[in-house]
Amino acid sequence: MKGDLTQGPVMKTMLWFAVPMILGNLLQQCYNVADTLIVGQFLGANPLAAVGSSYTLMTFLTSILLGLCMGSGAVFSIRFGQNDLDGMKEGMCASFVLIAVLTAVLTGASFACLEWILRFQQVPPEVIGYMREYLLVIFCGIPATFLYNYFASLLRSVGNSVVPLVFLAVSAILNIGLDLWFVVGLNRGVAGAAEATVISQYVSGIGIALYTWFGFSDLRVKRRHFRIRWVCIKEITGFSALTCVQQSVMNLGILMVQGLVNSFGPTVMAAFAAAVKIDSFAYMPVQDFGNAFSVFIAQNYGARQDQRIRRGLRGAVVTAMVFCLVISAGVWVLARPLLLIFVKPEETAIIAAGIQYLHIEGAFYCGIGCLFLLYGLYRALGRPGVSVVLTVISLGTRVALAYLLSAVPAFGVAGIWWSVPIGWFLADAAGLLYYRLRRRHLFSWQAAAVQ
Repeated sequence: MKGDLTQGPVMKTMLWFAVPMILGNLLQQCYNVADTLIVGQFLGANPLAAVGSSYTLMTFLTSILLGLCMGSGAVFSIRFGQNDLDGMKEGMCASFVLIAVLTAVLTGASFACLEWILRFQQVPPEVIGYMREYLLVIFCGIPATFLYNYFASLLRSVGNSVVPLVFLAVSAILNIGLDLWFVVGLNRGVAGAAEATVISQYVSGIGIALYTWFGFSDLRVKRRHFRIRWVCIKEITGFSALTCVQQSVMNLGILMVQGLVNSFGPTVMAAFAAAVKIDSFAYMPVQDFGNAFSVFIAQNYGARQDQRIRRGLRGAVVTAMVFCLVISAGVWVLARPLLLIFVKPEETAIIAAGIQYLHIEGAFYCGIGCLFLLYGLYRALGRPGVSVVLTVISLGTRVALAYLLSAVPAFGVAGIWWSVPIGWFLADAAGLLYYRLRRRHLFSWQAAAVQ
């Protein structure tokens, strides 16, 4: 087992760990982006709108599992930093059982509530059939999402971010090939795009689970680790539940905004679907850098490396801000060519709406970059509740302003776009103020949340 982030040059160690995570998550985005691109080019605007809206919904549903896995990963990282492998393996067993049960409940609830979800999303009549067809298949992939994210979080918690990248690369390439075969070759429509995604998800989920079991003997649990102690459950749920709430609140807000976008009709829906993919690719690297930063902080927190944490914090802020400024400039300049990847040139109304979105939101990626670092910091220091509060501030502002501003004729749909960066910066201000006021307490080992 390798990946001790408590040793070596601070920024070099963090960046070497972060790069495979960044590449891996970019590949993960290829699942739905491949669907969107192929559906948009071969099936038209209404299927594109359906797949794009489904992406927002699935991001919300899978964020619940992602939050639980990330929260568990923070505990694993701290235990690894403390060199407490037995305690780590007990936590692995407890969290696996907990998240597996919740995955089964979430999958069943998704199928049972499908019609209510479509009504809640205000899906237009010309799109609803495509969206139903797509979701009935895509819900089958929720267990695969759990498997991949659980074992990816486990491996990353011990400093191995390369193996998750390899499995994502294989499944992303498989997904693109199957997309073309099912949609273009077999004419299976949006259901074919969903089938390609689900098959690829199971390849990565089952594959990484088997590889971890057989390839990492140090992580293999034994009979004695299957005892479920209350103190272990409390610790896992304390981290996982709050991180889950944070991820869920974040994506619930986005889902509510998606419903508002849908009310503006298929043109705005399609523009939003394409622009969100570009948006996700643009700031996804800094989101993953924030997650890598969180693992770095958690391991060093467990090892009580106070000065190393502070040096990592300073370096991470500079790196994230420089990256965000460069990406903002690139998205502003290349907005139209990027949209043409997903939308045919003759769809001028869709392209115009998409450019407006990217010019407004894309100019302020520094706001979301700072927020991802704050999420990672507070999660690693045993304060996941602070991340929840920051998410509520960011998304609460976004949802409220989106509905208020879009109702003003002078703003219209642009009011939805402007609500996003305003929410980011308000949450940043709150997170930085809390850090300034509580800095001494945050780095006080006597006040540690993990005993």
